[in-house]
Amino acid sequence: MPFAISAGRRIHYEVNGDGPDLLLHHGFTSGSQAWRFFGFTEVLQRHYRVIVPDALGHGLSDKPHDSAAYTQQQRAADVVAVLDDLQVEKVHFCGYSLGGWVGYGLAQHARERLRSLILGAAHPYADNSWDAFKGIDGSDPAAFITAFESVLNERIAEEVRMLIRANDLQALAAAAQQPRLDMADVLPLIDMPCLMFCGDADARHAAVESATAQLAQGQFVSLPGVTHFGGLMQSKLVLPPVLEFLAAQRPD
Repeated sequence: MPFAISAGRRIHYEVNGDGPDLLLHHGFTSGSQAWRFFGFTEVLQRHYRVIVPDALGHGLSDKPHDSAAYTQQQRAADVVAVLDDLQVEKVHFCGYSLGGWVGYGLAQHARERLRSLILGAAHPYADNSWDAFKGIDGSDPAAFITAFESVLNERIAEEVRMLIRANDLQALAAAAQQPRLDMADVLPLIDMPCLMFCGDADARHAAVESATAQLAQGQFVSLPGVTHFGGLMQSKLVLPPVLEFLAAQRPD
């Protein structure tokens, strides 16, 4: 069971398939296994070496209860630690929600490690919705879920609530205290090919589309009728544009 060490903490990851390196970064309260559960890994590993880490605070990775452990720069460093552990110089990065926020962090702090960016339901603008977690320490699962619903501006299905409750909510509550500050100034620096996607029933849709328009090599895909959580669950909608985008990055 491989672990990379980042700032003295263990980051768990798995590797499947063979081909160009593609790292998939899950969203908040999720985990590396979500990519397999929703059908991404099975398809992508036919063409790529798929690297799936558990973000700090999630899955089998360490779960500190200190908010300072979860800065965007540190999360980007956690990804770099996984790449270093595998001796991967550059990678195609695909991140959803929290993973997309980490992708922007990589573009700012480790741009030289990126071949391309695929970011789902994430934008670089200030997001004050995370203020809903102020005063939430994870000791009350119902309060945690209410705060998360406020952030998402949508109702969380009962089956997803069950998965969320299985997490270390004190660690995730600490992670949620990290502010989502405006970092739009990173957009002109992102010069690698980028694919952005978002459901049109997701409150972040307009912001993601706006950010894409400012990218030198940005493409935007709108997913009809898809909510924030649905964007990761709907692999049949997401995979075709992702595969087409990645195929275009292969050398002739």
